[in-house]
Amino acid sequence: MATFNLKNLLRPNIRTLQPYPSARSEFSGRADIFLNANENAFGSPLDAHGNGVIPAQGALHRYPDPLAWALKEKYGAMKGLPPEQIFLGMGSDEAIDILLRMFCIPGKDAIVVMPPTFVMYASYCAIHDIGVRSVPLITKENQAFHIDVPAVLSALDDTVKIVFICSPNNPTGNLMREEDILAIVQHAQCMVVIDEAYIEFTQRQSMLTRLHEFPHVVVLQTFSKALGLAGLRIGAAFGSSELIATMNTVKSPYNVSAVTQELALNALVQTQWVQESVQEILREREQLLHALQTIPVLSRVYPSDANFIMVETSNALALYKYLLGCGVVVRLRKPDEYYIGGLRLTVGTAEENSALLSALRSYIPL
Repeated sequence: MATFNLKNLLRPNIRTLQPYPSARSEFSGRADIFLNANENAFGSPLDAHGNGVIPAQGALHRYPDPLAWALKEKYGAMKGLPPEQIFLGMGSDEAIDILLRMFCIPGKDAIVVMPPTFVMYASYCAIHDIGVRSVPLITKENQAFHIDVPAVLSALDDTVKIVFICSPNNPTGNLMREEDILAIVQHAQCMVVIDEAYIEFTQRQSMLTRLHEFPHVVVLQTFSKALGLAGLRIGAAFGSSELIATMNTVKSPYNVSAVTQELALNALVQTQWVQESVQEILREREQLLHALQTIPVLSRVYPSDANFIMVETSNALALYKYLLGCGVVVRLRKPDEYYIGGLRLTVGTAEENSALLSALRSYIPL
């Protein structure tokens, strides 16, 4: 790739955008009296009655740290990156939305996606009037859902500003081959976003270890999966310090609440729980994969590098409704131009997986 210049890729209005000067960002240091943010100086009912989670950094009537600096320092130490290279937001979704707003001019620019994949890439493009070029993943008998590298490279031109690669891919569950990812990264003259929401369930190293080589690469990860914090809505983007600084300029001033920051910090120190949880999911995944192979109604069970399994079936909707009637909720994937149709099954507890298998075995197609 040619010498990377972030400003050349940014939208012209983003290049000159100045960050919102929030009350918290304007002041640093210690003080006894804060009269700069129009907060309620008398506190909050949660402070007064002790009914809430009171952040260590201050009571709930105060605005949070707009850059979640303490959380970034802890998270960065775990990931081997400085906090300046970390963006934190409301799930990975916010990072995706911000990146599109930074690089893509509505009605003119486009992204490249590789379906079947995470639908939010295209959904945000529909909101922002950004074009979507779909390069379907290759599906053969012994080569399921891998990147068609020549087709992706052929789809790139001056209007394509971002390539999204989901690995492990959602909904298919497979890791993309590292050589395929690198082939795109090394040839693309645009941003390449590698979505690693499920990376903790694989044996492969994250692309975080190679960020220093590729300043046009952004890696997405999340607190929702392995860390088990989906309810907090917090995700991360990792990139060059210049890129992360621009993302912080575009984001809302206080996008991660004080309570979210505090709870996430508390979770990060529970490393043993996270490791044991991931190992249990992996054990259950392998047992579930083996058992699903024996279910007659399933025409194909795909291998998985994530915490879910994709299966094919001739009438996914009927089976989905039957499982609902058994009290088991799975994710329906209707047939489309990229996929025959089937169900995405999250790996649950041993009891939940047993109930799923029992329901599948009892299903009698009409």
